[in-house]
Amino acid sequence: MKSQQDSGSNKVHPQRNGQENQYNAMIDTSGEGTEYGCCGWALLILSMIIIVLTFPVAICMCVKVVQEYERAVIFRLGRLAKGGAKGPGIFFVIPCTDEYRKVDLRTVSFDVPPQEILTKDSVTIAVDAVVYYRVQDATMSIANVENADGATRLLAQTTLRNMLGTKSLSEVLTDREHISSGMQSTLDEATDPWGIKVERVEIKDVRLPVQLQRAMAAEAEAARDARAKVIAAEGEMNASRKLKEAADVMSESPNSMQLRYLQTLTSISAEKNSTIIFPLPIDMISNMLKK
Repeated sequence: MKSQQDSGSNKVHPQRNGQENQYNAMIDTSGEGTEYGCCGWALLILSMIIIVLTFPVAICMCVKVVQEYERAVIFRLGRLAKGGAKGPGIFFVIPCTDEYRKVDLRTVSFDVPPQEILTKDSVTIAVDAVVYYRVQDATMSIANVENADGATRLLAQTTLRNMLGTKSLSEVLTDREHISSGMQSTLDEATDPWGIKVERVEIKDVRLPVQLQRAMAAEAEAARDARAKVIAAEGEMNASRKLKEAADVMSESPNSMQLRYLQTLTSISAEKNSTIIFPLPIDMISNMLKK
């Protein structure tokens, strides 16, 4: 009867059972509630007796030192020792029953190899990046993942491909900062159960196919030529307007035409040493014709 009730409860709450199984699959990194059993305690007592009998020699094997930037994760009889990671400084291990692994807490950087990516607008590009991360929890980085560094590298490659696959070429070329921040948040969330903190992600280089580079260069050159022609046309239009305004002003005063005429002759004579024939002014000719 009890088994039927249990099976019925499992059918009613499948999601709850899945969550409990996932929770049980996670390793307890606190080290609390560790029980070694009779054999374990017997081995521990025997190891302590051996250490006491060989005290001058065994003390060299029991004392270990870790640096300021390191932590030591101790496994006692295959279980995590109480108190979490040790260090920095001196800590003691039992040679026969304890095993420890050092973890470096400094920031580590690695290059993501160039990835062949097909963008949203069907353009094949090669993109590489650099990732900066550090171990935030030494115990989780040892107990929850086999190789934290290798797993982070592989995850960075797949995240780079997945994220850039949803972007167009123009977005990849112009919005690198947004892409880098999105990759950083995605990697940081995925590596949090491993005790790893992703601090920064940077897109290093985006390499385009040679034919596409030539096409983009031709397009940019054509755009520059068109812009130059438009600017030149606008300059000629503005100059013609100014000349028309100057002509209107000079037409109101005949003396200004004569002054402009003399100024032009002066500028010509200053540039080149040549003989200049001065024709009679128009006013003198018109007066003579009237007479």
